[in-house]
Amino acid sequence: MGEFCPSPQGDSALAAPPLTLSSPSPATAVRPSYGSCDRRYVKLVFDNLHGSISVDPLALQFVDTEEFQRLRDLKQLGLTYLVYPGAVHTRFEHSLGVYSLAGKAINNLKTYQGEELGIDHVDMQTVKLAGLLHDIGHGPFSHLFEHEFLPRVDPGSSWSHEDMSVLLLDSIVDKHAIDIENGYLKMVKEMITASAKPTSTKSANEKHFLYDIVANGRNGIDVDKFDYVGRDCRACGLGCNFQYWRLLEGMRVMGDEICYPAKDYLSIHKLFSTRADLHRTVYTHAKVKAVELMLVDALIEANDYLGISLHAHDPEDFWKLDDTIIKTIETAPNNELKKAKEIIQRIRRRELYKFCNQYSVPKDKLEHFKNITAQDIVCSQKSSEVLLKEEDVAVSNVKIDLTRGKDNPLESIKFFKDFGCDEKFPITDDRVSHLLPAYNEDRIVRVYAKKPELVDVVSEAFENLQMRMYGEKTQVHETPKRKRIRSN
Repeated sequence: MGEFCPSPQGDSALAAPPLTLSSPSPATAVRPSYGSCDRRYVKLVFDNLHGSISVDPLALQFVDTEEFQRLRDLKQLGLTYLVYPGAVHTRFEHSLGVYSLAGKAINNLKTYQGEELGIDHVDMQTVKLAGLLHDIGHGPFSHLFEHEFLPRVDPGSSWSHEDMSVLLLDSIVDKHAIDIENGYLKMVKEMITASAKPTSTKSANEKHFLYDIVANGRNGIDVDKFDYVGRDCRACGLGCNFQYWRLLEGMRVMGDEICYPAKDYLSIHKLFSTRADLHRTVYTHAKVKAVELMLVDALIEANDYLGISLHAHDPEDFWKLDDTIIKTIETAPNNELKKAKEIIQRIRRRELYKFCNQYSVPKDKLEHFKNITAQDIVCSQKSSEVLLKEEDVAVSNVKIDLTRGKDNPLESIKFFKDFGCDEKFPITDDRVSHLLPAYNEDRIVRVYAKKPELVDVVSEAFENLQMRMYGEKTQVHETPKRKRIRSN
């Protein structure tokens, strides 16, 4: 397990002389028009996943803003690097990677179907910008901020990083006087929110397929997944057999919908199954979740003093939030944030919340399953010398699926036999292989004791809860007895 190693000045890329991709052009130079590709203004960036990436002039104007440079201080996988030391990549390189793949996707469609579909330089520029800017609205520690912290301090909030990306995009354009027409800007914003709001009105009424490239709300196949699946596997040292280039080369628009060769069915299934494997082995690793639960508790303790959740609604304040907030907490005045500082110090010393045990929700109970809470555990305690309180217990409810819950996402994808065929059709699993999973969703409940001496008590209460709910103990993994003794 590693440690936080922030550099001086909060490890901010803006604290040192900014490492930008472009240099100011001469005052007399005429800036290229929207969607143009004047090589005098194009810059090359080398990415360890995709190789050389050509960044066009308009994209460079966004990249060189402080709001986009902030992504250097947002780790893609939050605190996962404390368990997988290689997972130190950031939203910055991911955004450049999605920009590159979005460009390749729309370029392939233009090469083979450009005249038929009416793809022009405006479409190409807009899709690439959406890829570049789709994640600028992420908060500190990425998904932890959105899915773990905000729901605790602002229950019922509909806040999403996609919506904040849209707000930040407007702020960037106004603040830095970036020359982009309102109609084009609107399309970029719609493409960013396409996965969260697939039924919203589209500006390009005759080209709905453009909205399926970066964030696909129709069936989940998009270049965002292509990049983070490959990048996260590489960073964590996991194998990745998914080959995104096959899908980029084979994609074809039929009836305003991106379709794929039938022979690539298993390749597409591999995309979703690899993503599910990442969730199981990396994103929701038991130790990763323990660290995240602790950090959320620390952020909640610091929220009133720092006003963290208030900044989430104002793009002018929000962009200043990043992973260096840990350093902000640690350097607060001595009498402030005492409990938050203690939790962070425990993380550094590896004194994590103690994993007690876990269980997978039975298949016949998945449909009506409700998240387990610390109160459920406490109320299941029967008899003990120690009386549990809710603040003694932490619960992680994990959902792993193929992006569509219990449904198979491949059922919403259309295929074609070959490029000489004009018919598109769905394919069911049983026509491909009987080895594919019958269920597409897992629910796992993990319980942690916040104090090592409470591991046995919490474990017993958790077992009582399982007996009450299912009539049996369903867990297959728990803290070994020797570790319990050592922790006491």
